[in-house]
Amino acid sequence: MKHIARKRFGQHFLTDGGIIDGIVHAINPKPSDAMVEIGPGLAALTQPLVERLGHLTVIELDRDLAQRLRNHGQLTVIESDVLRVDFAQITPIQGNRGNEGKKLRVVGNLPYNISTPILFHLLDAVEHIEDQHFMLQKEVIDRMVAQPSTSDYGRLSVMLQWRYAMENVLLVPPESFDPPPRVMSAVVRMVPLATPPSINAGLLSELVQVAFSQRRKLLRHTLGKWLEARAYSGNFNVQRRAEEVPVSDYVHLVQELEPPPCA
Repeated sequence: MKHIARKRFGQHFLTDGGIIDGIVHAINPKPSDAMVEIGPGLAALTQPLVERLGHLTVIELDRDLAQRLRNHGQLTVIESDVLRVDFAQITPIQGNRGNEGKKLRVVGNLPYNISTPILFHLLDAVEHIEDQHFMLQKEVIDRMVAQPSTSDYGRLSVMLQWRYAMENVLLVPPESFDPPPRVMSAVVRMVPLATPPSINAGLLSELVQVAFSQRRKLLRHTLGKWLEARAYSGNFNVQRRAEEVPVSDYVHLVQELEPPPCA
């Protein structure tokens, strides 16, 4: 029986064989990898991945799809909302020899309606992750990889770029899916920085949210007042708009407000 895509789950099933091959090539799975796929759906990407891996852990919310996937002997199925999954507690499949203790490689065609919450959820487990390859709405990826002084540069850019090196690796047109989404899609590669800056990520999140709350105004109207309330006496330039400030400046400001512990 054909599975009908469910709108409430944001389901769009990938059907284009050429695109699937391109994604698998970008991921480059190896038999010893500890890999987790989010939202395997009808297993279009799952099957070529597991053929190369030997075993794969998948996270699927749709009960009917999860039941289908359980019939596949090479899959471990976590039936759950991905936002409730603790990635730090996922252990590599023992059937994959040599992956014990390895960091996770996370892949998936993320539901577009909750893609940003998923990205922030994974940020909490970044120390346990080797890399991430996701299909997302192209507009979201444009914001993720955007540079300062561009219209796409914003809170998402800063909150991900301080911790990941990212690149757009593949464009995916709507006709590659069933049903076709109304937007262009793309695949992003996210690799956690080997030596990330030592900062309070929660404070960075608060600071950046204030900074971009009125992005057309100079920062003295928003972040400036926030800094005054914290009795900040440094020389951060608030005569700029939020989109003009590079990630490194935001990171340095957080370190000034809350100096990292000495090594």
